[in-house]
Amino acid sequence: MRKLSLLALLVMTGMLFSFPAIACTNFLITKGASTDGSTMITYSADSHELYGELYFRPAADYPEGTMLEVYDWDSGRYLGKIKQARHTYSVVGNMNEHQLAIGETTFGGLPELVDTTGIMDYGSLIYITLQRAKTAREAINVLTGLVAEYGYFSSGESFSIADPNEVWILELIGKGSPLAVKDKRGRARTVHNKGAVWVAMRIPDGYISGHANQARITTFPLNDPENCIYSPDVISFAREKGYFTGADKDFSFSDIYAPMDFGAARFCEARVWAGFNRVSSGMEKYTEYAKGHDLKNRMPLWVKPDKKLSVQDVMGMMRDYYQGTELDMTKDIGAGPFKSIVRWRPMTWKVDGKTYLHERAISTQQTGFSFVSQSRSWLPDPVGGILWFGVDDTYSTVYVPMYCGINAVPETFAVGNGTMMDFSDNAAFWVFNQVSNLAYTRYSDMIVDIQKVQSALENKFVAYTNVVDKAAVELYKNNPAKAREFLTEYSSNQGNSTVMRWKELYRQLFVKYLDGNIKTRKGGNGDIDLKFGGYDDAYYRMIIEATGDKFKYGE
Repeated sequence: MRKLSLLALLVMTGMLFSFPAIACTNFLITKGASTDGSTMITYSADSHELYGELYFRPAADYPEGTMLEVYDWDSGRYLGKIKQARHTYSVVGNMNEHQLAIGETTFGGLPELVDTTGIMDYGSLIYITLQRAKTAREAINVLTGLVAEYGYFSSGESFSIADPNEVWILELIGKGSPLAVKDKRGRARTVHNKGAVWVAMRIPDGYISGHANQARITTFPLNDPENCIYSPDVISFAREKGYFTGADKDFSFSDIYAPMDFGAARFCEARVWAGFNRVSSGMEKYTEYAKGHDLKNRMPLWVKPDKKLSVQDVMGMMRDYYQGTELDMTKDIGAGPFKSIVRWRPMTWKVDGKTYLHERAISTQQTGFSFVSQSRSWLPDPVGGILWFGVDDTYSTVYVPMYCGINAVPETFAVGNGTMMDFSDNAAFWVFNQVSNLAYTRYSDMIVDIQKVQSALENKFVAYTNVVDKAAVELYKNNPAKAREFLTEYSSNQGNSTVMRWKELYRQLFVKYLDGNIKTRKGGNGDIDLKFGGYDDAYYRMIIEATGDKFKYGE
């Protein structure tokens, strides 16, 4: 259970629609766009109050008539009960044992469409659906069916859904809370459009997509059920509410239910643009759109990458801070003397009555956890799915392989090992935050040391994957349970050893950069090579420009 988060508060107060600093980034990679034929989705769960841990739900069987209590994922608020499935699948993080993976970003949308009486919040929808569905199409049916039966509590949401063969984006928004109205005779009655309106589109093979807190589906095919599914009232409801009066073929989900504005482009769509820009040429035509200045020039829902993407390429997309573009966060004055890629919140601020902003990049300091899921159709399900999982900043985290068929998660990543207000020196979240928060004091120097260790670990994990796969497949042929035990031990060992290496890295960085100095060992006799770190020439010039001759020496 979590305290009431800012996101939940904004949902409850109806302010989310206009709030620009909401969280999370997803990318969706199809089989034909990946180097090995796997499907991939990414997710960064960015929240200042979200504790980064790896959830695990074992498979289970339940008696007929069992009820499941539902609690809002953001606030922990009890929402109600739903019918439990007779059998549920095991789930590791945001991936189940059948290689089905689901991520999300919140786009908010029209605030009057939030239904405060609904039982299904977006987080519960993800984790309950993962327990009940095997494929992406099944997941769409389960998720939208739950909303239709029990009502939708959250604001507008985009979901990434991937199985070993297909990748879908689903965008959904509620229909508002019950309204008390009177008929012509003055009699009171309640009008309640329970459920949600939604559209789901399959990403064409060979292409990639993305979303980051702004609805991205505009117009969609009305007669192509193989590639596009939608609620029967997605257009008629908009007509009923007076939102739309045009022809059906011109209906745009995003433009009607989550209209674009400056903040949605600059803080949200800019992240999608940045990810696309890393792997697909021609994105410069959307630079002004990403900056919030040309809102009619909408980016496409999907693009074709210039080359097929490896899992490490996709990890790289999650480590973007606009480097190589005019929005590069190391290039403006906010980067300080050590080229920091983080900006302290709030994201908007005023000087002399005028409002200014900090950029909102994919990589950000308030990430609770993030992942790259990899679903591989040529392997048995428990072996084929890998959740590459990390905590804290995507730029400095390590993505550790967690196979979807494991029976338990590493102690260092497990739920209950620390909380946002309870430090644990054995918890991945706190250990990684120790390193990143230390690095913020001298970022340009420390990040070099951090990424050396990061690269070494991730390269090792990737190199080991084929060997681990082969061993697990051999075990699976004769004894699936043994294969799961093997994968559990492997994933746990990698997770725990990564955290131990990061604790060692913290000690090394603390010693090396103590008091603003840079110290290394010289020779084998204990001598120290000491350098005063100082600042770079650009920062010294900034001091002079701001102070003139105040600090001039000798005159």
